[in-house]
Amino acid sequence: MQPESRVAGPDDIEAVADTMVTAFFHDPVWGPYSFPDAARRREQSRPMWRLFIRDAVRFPWVHVTPGCEAAAVWIPPGETEMTPHGEAEVEAMLRQTLGTAQAQVVLDAFQRLDENHPHHEPHHYLSLLGTHQAHRGRGIGMGLLRASLAVIDAEHSPAYLESTNPANNARYMSCGFQPQSTVSLPNGHQITTMWRRAR
Repeated sequence: MQPESRVAGPDDIEAVADTMVTAFFHDPVWGPYSFPDAARRREQSRPMWRLFIRDAVRFPWVHVTPGCEAAAVWIPPGETEMTPHGEAEVEAMLRQTLGTAQAQVVLDAFQRLDENHPHHEPHHYLSLLGTHQAHRGRGIGMGLLRASLAVIDAEHSPAYLESTNPANNARYMSCGFQPQSTVSLPNGHQITTMWRRAR
């Protein structure tokens, strides 16, 4: 069953950022790897997610449940995930928050993903998909993904994502995504890139 959904706007930035903070708290890439201090992870990661959501809502493709319990952050074909100004803000924020060495770990992960992003065909890019920890286990995140994919299918567009947590790969495959390649991090973790053909 697909949950009720709507398109997020500027007034939803803080709530969506809160959802991403909890959704990625234990993620193999955006959790301990990027923000190793568990006691400070929420406060350190929140500004990053806020900047990502702020730039994403410039498009009408951030789909959320009514109270932002879950969010699917899409970037439409031919567009960038962040503005140049936003990218500079993220880099400066990470260096100030994490210090130069740890900020470089996070920036390196971004760069590796960017270098593997496909350019052979215009597509919708699922930048983020997350459910707030208080609402997990009810299927609303995957329901929201399916609802947004129905909109993308109506446009006959392919879709692309990067699965940072292998536990989610089967869920994405159940929605029609297929593994495409892997992106390796210095600690040996493998990120799976996935492609969904146009319908």
